Amino acid sequence: MLMLQQMVVLFILMGIGFVCSKKAVITDEVGKKLSTIVVNVANPALILTGCMGEEKIQGQELLITAAVMLAVYAALLLLAQLLPGLLRVGKKSCGTYKAMTVFSNIGFMGFPVVSALYGSGALLYAALFMIPYNILIYTYGVSAMAVKEDSPGQKGGVSFGRIFNIGVIACILTIIIYLLGLPIPEFIKTTVTQLSNLTAPLSMMIIGASLASLNLKELFMDGKLLVFSFIKLVVIPVAGVLLIRQFVSSEVICGVCMVMLATPVGSMTAMLAQQYEGDYEMASKGVALTTVLSVVTMPLVAWVVM
Repeated sequence: MLMLQQMVVLFILMGIGFVCSKKAVITDEVGKKLSTIVVNVANPALILTGCMGEEKIQGQELLITAAVMLAVYAALLLLAQLLPGLLRVGKKSCGTYKAMTVFSNIGFMGFPVVSALYGSGALLYAALFMIPYNILIYTYGVSAMAVKEDSPGQKGGVSFGRIFNIGVIACILTIIIYLLGLPIPEFIKTTVTQLSNLTAPLSMMIIGASLASLNLKELFMDGKLLVFSFIKLVVIPVAGVLLIRQFVSSEVICGVCMVMLATPVGSMTAMLAQQYEGDYEMASKGVALTTVLSVVTMPLVAWVVM
């Protein structure tokens, strides 16, 4: 029921963006500016909220969670290198498929589901997944999206300034504040939290606006994207959790991993595609299709592995 509620929220936000685009409220220029706000303001604020909780994970559970987290991302990065070739994806969409393989909607969709299934304490485990996620999305994600079609093997415009950007700075600050236990004034917490709350509505509205220019019937006619969606939403989470269960006995850690792996493609992939000249249309279609299909696949995966 909770998963269905999250999907309803997503579709309402996307629907608002769709209507705004049809009414010329969100134009291409406005969409790009909103993407810049999400990537450079709202999402970095969301990253910083991860160090503002009072509870901490310590001891053996912290080590186990960290080891599982690193193994999960290492496996996803390896799959990201293999899947575009196996699916015979065109050069223009290759970087987008790589990003869609690695990055899921773990913040807006994953966190509420984890909290409902395992309690608010389990969010501490989920928060650990956000640290490498945000570092990777502002490094690997930017690098994958910024490969220009007319320059084989060259990273279009990827520089130190793009890699060491506000997203990575926010991750570094989060880690420092978390490890050192630095006190944060209440007014800063409130400001950062309110900015972070912009991430979900703005990003989903931008995705909805992008759908206004797509042929929605063709969304389910893209064979490669359908196969990718099945692998992303079913094969990877089922295989991943069954493998993790061989080494981890904690139901909470396994459950958190299941939710983290089973969520659809993260909307940040489309934001990055738009800002760094990736295949924005394909990224938007990937977010939309996997979000629609996840209404069925997330409960299915949970039933199979849990």
